[in-house]
Amino acid sequence: MKIQIINGPNLNLLGTREKSIYGDQSFDQYFEVLKNRFPHHDLAYYQSNVEGEIINKLHEIGFSYDGIILNAGAYTHSSIAIHDAIASITTKVAEVHISNLYAREEFRHKSIITSKCIGLITGFGLEGYALAIQYFERSK
Repeated sequence: MKIQIINGPNLNLLGTREKSIYGDQSFDQYFEVLKNRFPHHDLAYYQSNVEGEIINKLHEIGFSYDGIILNAGAYTHSSIAIHDAIASITTKVAEVHISNLYAREEFRHKSIITSKCIGLITGFGLEGYALAIQYFERSK
């Protein structure tokens, strides 16, 4: 099973930014954990701080992968373009957020992309990515 993880803006700083919210592990470190935990899957990881690059990646893989796990970061709350890109592809997208969006600032309570995703996992830390992989395993 081919699963692409896409992380948006500022998630390249995991492990160093706001550790009380996001923890002290980098995503590169956690990605190694995921690959070891799910060795029977072809997991790929992509991160960009640029909205258009995230859209390009969705277009590139959105017809050939078995699943996409997307943490769009702050673009979650502002990007109609990412919403439209998800709507335009055939690969299912699971929306994941490390922190509980609903326990944070009110502007984070509204996701523009959720309506085009198969589901939303929020507030389980980095484990949310593993939960999304497990969903794709069970739904194939």
